[in-house]
Amino acid sequence: MSTASRLPQFVGRLASKLPVTVDSTVRRLAVLSLIGQTVLVVTGGAVRLTASGLGCPTWPRCTNNSLVNTPEMGIHGFIEFGNRLLTFALAAVAALMLVYLWNLRKERKDLFLLALGLLASIPAQAIIGGITVLTQLNPWVVGLHFLVSMALVVFATLLVNRAYGRTGGSRTHPLAALPGVLRPVMTAVALFSAIAVMLGVVVTGAGPHAGDANAPRNNLDWDLFSHIHAVPAYLVTAGTLLAVYFVFRRGIAGTFRMAVLMLLGVTVLQAVIGFTQYYNGIPALLVGAHMLGAALLMSAATNAADIARSSPIR
Repeated sequence: MSTASRLPQFVGRLASKLPVTVDSTVRRLAVLSLIGQTVLVVTGGAVRLTASGLGCPTWPRCTNNSLVNTPEMGIHGFIEFGNRLLTFALAAVAALMLVYLWNLRKERKDLFLLALGLLASIPAQAIIGGITVLTQLNPWVVGLHFLVSMALVVFATLLVNRAYGRTGGSRTHPLAALPGVLRPVMTAVALFSAIAVMLGVVVTGAGPHAGDANAPRNNLDWDLFSHIHAVPAYLVTAGTLLAVYFVFRRGIAGTFRMAVLMLLGVTVLQAVIGFTQYYNGIPALLVGAHMLGAALLMSAATNAADIARSSPIR
């Protein structure tokens, strides 16, 4: 029997062993994808905040003569190459998710397409990361690299919600009825969260943590854009507090209540970090915490808006 004729049999045997329902493995892979995308934001921040942005001075190789970092490159090469390796791990998780969803690709097209989008976006993210190195850490390209990571956090959050049946057309989890106003409010909170993150990228591009001593800055007024960046953050806070008011005023329990309280906690934490770093000379450790907070905020805002959109209206 030829190799070509054996292949369909092999694929058929493999498919017969894959799940035909969304099981615990699919759910764990979805959670792992979200955790991995958040960790990638943290390691990317570590690359920049330790001035390791050019730890591997070229791309796709680490050096002209080596695919990996060498001992002579020191800690900066290790940090930069480690961040590159994490991309491969995330691609493996996304690919494994697609394999496990193969038998569900038609029945649960929402899950399959989200997983496919994550897998397709990871190589694109790697290429943008390579361009940041080749452009000597141009702040606008670095900012785009970060924003793609934020988009991947959003997709991974939606994937988790769909995998657990909390939202979407295949929802199995019961959701409390909400006042109609909460849907547009939570959508606005998610939108303003994204705007705050985008403006935060502009602020970072004007700040002192460039990723390398010789990396260019965007030459914008850091203090001015810090105040502009705060405006959508205030709107996020206002929308979140309004949602909290409705939750307690109307006695809304369950998943939405938890999502709103989680969003409130992340919003308050992010505000405290932001103000503290502003008034203390932008220390690198707090900048890194603020980057992690941005990922948590995008996930929490997406989660709350997604649940509000799937909830019945009173």
